[in-house]
Amino acid sequence: MQFNVKRLLLLLAIVISGQTYLEQPVEAAEKSTALSPSQQQSMKAAREKAAWKKRRIIFNNDGNEPVYSLKEATPQALLDVRTSPLKGSQVDTIFYCTWSSGFSYFTHDTKVGSVFTEKADKLSNNKTAELIQGGHDPLTVMSDWCKENDVELFWSFRMNDTHDASTAWYGPLLFPPLKKEHPEWLVGSAKQKPKNGRWTAVDFTHEEICDLAFRYVEEVCRNYDVDGVELDFFRHLNYFKRVSWGEPAGELELQRMNDLLRRIRTMADEVSLQRGRPILIAIRVPDSVEYAKILGLDVETWLKEDLVDIMTVTGYFRLNPWKVSVELGHKYQVPVYAGLSESRQKDQVARKVYASTEGFRGRAANAWSQGVDGVYLFNSFNPRHPLWRELGEPEQLKSLPKVYFTSARGYASVNSWWKQGSAFMNRDILTPNHSRVVSPGKTIGVILPVGENPVATDASLNLKVRLKDVPKNGEALNVIINGETVALKLTETRFLAGEINPRFVREGENRIEFQLSSAAKKPVVVEDLQLWVNYSE
Repeated sequence: MQFNVKRLLLLLAIVISGQTYLEQPVEAAEKSTALSPSQQQSMKAAREKAAWKKRRIIFNNDGNEPVYSLKEATPQALLDVRTSPLKGSQVDTIFYCTWSSGFSYFTHDTKVGSVFTEKADKLSNNKTAELIQGGHDPLTVMSDWCKENDVELFWSFRMNDTHDASTAWYGPLLFPPLKKEHPEWLVGSAKQKPKNGRWTAVDFTHEEICDLAFRYVEEVCRNYDVDGVELDFFRHLNYFKRVSWGEPAGELELQRMNDLLRRIRTMADEVSLQRGRPILIAIRVPDSVEYAKILGLDVETWLKEDLVDIMTVTGYFRLNPWKVSVELGHKYQVPVYAGLSESRQKDQVARKVYASTEGFRGRAANAWSQGVDGVYLFNSFNPRHPLWRELGEPEQLKSLPKVYFTSARGYASVNSWWKQGSAFMNRDILTPNHSRVVSPGKTIGVILPVGENPVATDASLNLKVRLKDVPKNGEALNVIINGETVALKLTETRFLAGEINPRFVREGENRIEFQLSSAAKKPVVVEDLQLWVNYSE
């Protein structure tokens, strides 16, 4: 073990100042040992085998149950909210986050960070302290259940969650002691808010922040029986002050985060060797390496250097077809999971479709058809929903009704973290907040991915095109699928709809064109495109 003078000086300063949230168990540091080349090779092989195990569905649980949902502080009460009903489902892995904000707050029995015990306002039901005092650490409860039910468990660490920046009632209550004591470690302030992201984000250019992040992960790896750790970089996407104030990440920022990942990898392998089985490192990141790198996340370097074992992509937005991320991950022998977040489409008519069971089936079918190794659901918490028993088996999905559309979410939020983020969009999106204007005599087109062959599955297809304003002559707008004009009629308010020939649609990318007659008096705005797939009983 190398002698780290800078880290020793930091720890001495912490001891002198009496800041207990940075305390580290002595035994953790003493156990650190360098792996020999043969041990490294053996551990790499064990990690690779574990990384490629079958994970049909990964269930990301944000860990809010101890704070909001329990009537009593017991393990069973905790499990019954979101976990016990998953037994027998296609969920092979749970990523469990012990609380969602802010950096340093947790609902497991941390000695390095701060346990979230706030009970003010709508947090009055918070039973975290009672659970821990009763010997029922939520992370241990989850670990025990997973072992009993042959389900894999990862601890999910939100690397820079900033729910504490909200102006809603909960914002100030989620603001942790660490940030109050060290405002200089944040990217901004309530009075000086940054251009990109949120002011309560911690700045990883500070070595103290990197050291804390490392020790949060180390504490879990050494003290809890987990199969892996997820470093969730999508909650939220601001990590450096430089980027928050409008400059792309430079060498310093990239090096800081790369070194943190290297340090976590080394520690996880050391602990893995001691306990006799690997601790996997998973990441959730944007699906554009170029966009991520501007933010300071050097994803391809992490993959190239074997610092991560599993990669999940997307969250608030998706910038590329799934196959782009699959090709990247598989190039470095890393499995790739499709992150399916809940729809936040503001238009309620569209959202009802995007958030429907059929909508999730279509999204999952598209992801599977482009080669992902499994699906990952985020902000979906009803453990009794049929999706947990459907989305993980692509063959099963083929015979289930579904709907295909271009995006369950828009991509406006891509600009929240980097003002020019939309420049990285490499997909066609047609939704009410990303509509298309068709001028008289003109044709516009969009690509609609379809994750199945309708002819092979003997499906019936219904196409629906939503218009902002219905033209006086509803047939003035022609709809063309892969070169074939289809007959649609105004069967619903502001919708052109009709059954179409399955032979017109192919598995993969389909070009849908909208052609407006030159005789039309004004442009037509197309707001949505839906392909409904049904099967005979």
